[in-house]
Amino acid sequence: MDSQTKAEPMRVLVTGGSGLVGKAIEHVVKQEGGCLEGEQWTFLSSKEANLVCSARDLQQTRAVFEKYRPTHVIHLAAKVGGLYLHMKENLHFLRDNLRINDNVLQTSHERGVTKVVSCLSSCIFPDKTTYPIDESMIHNGPPHDSNFGYSHAKRMIDIQNRGYFAQHGRRYTAVIPTNVYGPYDNFNFENGHVLSALMHKTYAAKKEGAPLQVWGSGTPRRQFIYSLDVARLFLWVLREYDEIDPIILSVGEEEELPIKDAVEMIADALDFKGQIVFDTSKSDGQMKKTASNAKLRRYLPDFTFTPLSEGIKKTCDWFVNNYDIART
Repeated sequence: MDSQTKAEPMRVLVTGGSGLVGKAIEHVVKQEGGCLEGEQWTFLSSKEANLVCSARDLQQTRAVFEKYRPTHVIHLAAKVGGLYLHMKENLHFLRDNLRINDNVLQTSHERGVTKVVSCLSSCIFPDKTTYPIDESMIHNGPPHDSNFGYSHAKRMIDIQNRGYFAQHGRRYTAVIPTNVYGPYDNFNFENGHVLSALMHKTYAAKKEGAPLQVWGSGTPRRQFIYSLDVARLFLWVLREYDEIDPIILSVGEEEELPIKDAVEMIADALDFKGQIVFDTSKSDGQMKKTASNAKLRRYLPDFTFTPLSEGIKKTCDWFVNNYDIART
C-alpha cells in the first residue's frame, strides 16, 4: 500500500470535518483550488463516524477507513469545549480524546496510511515556562490546571507520532494552531471558544439593549488565527512538511493582544454601542501563551495572515447571516 505515496493521487480523509477547521479546509479545497487533479477528499462529521466511545467505535473507525481507503488523514476530531467546561470535566476530556486519537492513529497504521496530520492546541504547552514558546518545549512541565485532561491527551499524539516513526517508519505529524476563530465555530456562551462566544454575547446584548457581560478581566493576551489561514497552512503541511516533530501555526508574537482589544473589534463589527462590563469574579485562565512562529516562517517567510479586525468582521457577518444554523 505504501507504494502509492507518489504514484496515485491522494485520497484524503478529514476526521471532524464538520467543525471550525474542517469546514475551513473544505472551503479551501473546494473554493480555492486546494484539491489537485484526481484527488478525493472526504469530510467526516461526527454523525458518520462516532470516533469517541471505546472498543465499539474502534470497529466503526475501521469501517470508515475500509469504506474510504484513505492514503492521507487530517485528524481534527476531538471532544472540545471552552475554558469553563474543561475545568468541570477534565477526566472526560482526557479519556474521550485518548480514545479518539488512538483509534485514528492505530487504524491509520493498520491500513498503511502514508501520512497523518493531527491537530494539537496551544493549551498543551507548560503553564510555567519562558516565552515565546516553541515546538521543542511541549513536554517541559505540566500544562495549565484548568484543562489538564484535554492537554495531556493532545500531548500524547506527539508521543504516538514519535512511536509510529521509531517502530514502523510512519510519517505522522501534528500542527499546533494558536487560538483559531472563524465561520462554523461553536458560538455557545459557555462552551464556545473565546472570540466566538463573545460574538454571540455581543449579538445578544445588542438585540436586548443590554450591557455586554465579558467573563474575566479582559487582560489575558492571545494570538488569534483565522480559520481559513489555518486551513491553507494545513494543506501545505499535508503536501510539503516532512518532519515528525510538530509545527506551530500562528501569527507572530507581535500580533498577540489583550482580549479586551478583541472585544472592541467585535463591538465595532456588530455595531454594538452599549456598555461593556468585565466580570472579574470569573477566571481568566492563562494570562498569556505567547507562541513563536519562527519555525513556520523559516519554511514560509512570505505567508500572509488575515488581519484580526478583518477576520472578526468576516466571522461576525457569517454568524449574523447564518444564525439559524450556527452552533449556539
